Amino acid sequence: MVDEPVTVVVSLKGWVRALKGHEVDANTLSFKAGDGLYGTFACRSVETLYVFGSNGRVYSVGVAGLPGGRGDGQPITSLIDLEAGTQLAHYFAGPPSQVLLLANTGGFGLLARLSDLNSRQKGGKSFLTLDAAEALLPPAPVPPQLQEVACLSLTGRLLVFPLAELKLQANGGRGLTLMDVDAKDPLISVSACQASVRVLGTGRAGKAKDEIISGVAYTRHQGKRARKGLKIEGAVKVTRVLAS
Repeated sequence: MVDEPVTVVVSLKGWVRALKGHEVDANTLSFKAGDGLYGTFACRSVETLYVFGSNGRVYSVGVAGLPGGRGDGQPITSLIDLEAGTQLAHYFAGPPSQVLLLANTGGFGLLARLSDLNSRQKGGKSFLTLDAAEALLPPAPVPPQLQEVACLSLTGRLLVFPLAELKLQANGGRGLTLMDVDAKDPLISVSACQASVRVLGTGRAGKAKDEIISGVAYTRHQGKRARKGLKIEGAVKVTRVLAS
């Protein structure tokens, strides 16, 4: 198997392809009518694409086996045995040593390496425990240099706590409480961070808002895991928190 740089392209409806190199402009990608881009992953041809089901199962697909070229690709459901009633939720591709923060809307989460998720079975492996009302959030990569975790709730509460308060759980499970949330104010986004975060959303009058929180403003949101956090000043509707 040739070990070369590739970019895995995943559509919102679960069509996948692998393009050579890492210099892929997402704006030039085309999709079937009614579909769009879920995400791109710069990785190696010898690595694995992980598919997260809505039921907490994780499916493994070798990147080398993905179709190439500039076409629409292939539906991921033709490469895995997705359980009846299960929806495609999220995707991630990268090296086996990559650590991910896996969280759900109920406020629970855990750390795992990509190698922990691997399965040779097309039916994948049961990894994440979810209650019926909980949904999986997008996997958040944890680079070694980032030693804090940011959690964002639907109403704009932000909590930042030390990454050391979590642990790697190679066998998966429910994880630990990341943030104190409830059904009316669920967890909507998590990210590894350090000293500052970037919060996306809308401000007053519905204008798009992209705010960097750092310094004293960042400090006021720091606390211990499982706390409620504090509401972000001036936020009307938030959508995502990212490392800045």
